[in-house]
Amino acid sequence: MNTMTLWHITGWEFAALAAAALLVGFSKTAVSGANTVSLAIFAAILPARASTGVLLPILIAGDVLAVLTYRRHAHWPTLWRLFPAVAAGVVFGTVFLVWADDGIVRTSIGAILLFMAGVTVWRRRTAEAADEPDAVVTRSGRIKARSYGVLGGFTTMVANAGGPVMSMYLLSAGFRKLGFLGTSAFFFLIVNVAKVPFSAGLGLIDGNSLLLDAALVAFVVPGALLGKWAVHRINQRLFEQLVIAATVVGGLQLLLR
Repeated sequence: MNTMTLWHITGWEFAALAAAALLVGFSKTAVSGANTVSLAIFAAILPARASTGVLLPILIAGDVLAVLTYRRHAHWPTLWRLFPAVAAGVVFGTVFLVWADDGIVRTSIGAILLFMAGVTVWRRRTAEAADEPDAVVTRSGRIKARSYGVLGGFTTMVANAGGPVMSMYLLSAGFRKLGFLGTSAFFFLIVNVAKVPFSAGLGLIDGNSLLLDAALVAFVVPGALLGKWAVHRINQRLFEQLVIAATVVGGLQLLLR
């Protein structure tokens, strides 16, 4: 990683990165998928590939806080169904990163996010009733879990953008607010920690990136506390609308950059 990239940033740029770190904490405890804005900020200030390595430890810090907050609400049958497909997606994403440039990565992820948002909106408008979380035991539920799992693993590996994909899956599976947050908290803590060796092997994480993380990680905590306060003041319908809106915004900014 280029040291010049990390340490020759202006005060305003550091402030923007700090705000993005705060938003990571908020997204982990309130509106999952909102951290696509953080992804955009990091990619705008740092090189796109390098930014994924800097952002990953900050995401893990947010995941730890989310698990501590919502650990009682996780739906483990859903998690166990997802992990094998996610692992395949992470491996595919690692191979993709070996040869893909920043432009290809941004276009691919943006298109996937917008497609997922469109599918979710269509499903929720046409379904007579939302599926229960244990719908993953059905054949169609297993197929859906595997499809979203592979896409989630791929997008989280190449751009730390798996949040919106998994948000779309959990919404489409009928999760309510706390179950949604508890399940996604454990999911991303496990997946993001598992990504560390892959990112380090690609040269995306090194001593310089970790020093910048050390300066930014403190901003995750107030964001998480703000999210914990806000989530109980957001009704279910608004919660779902915010998640979908954050996904669309993230997809559009990736496509239009």
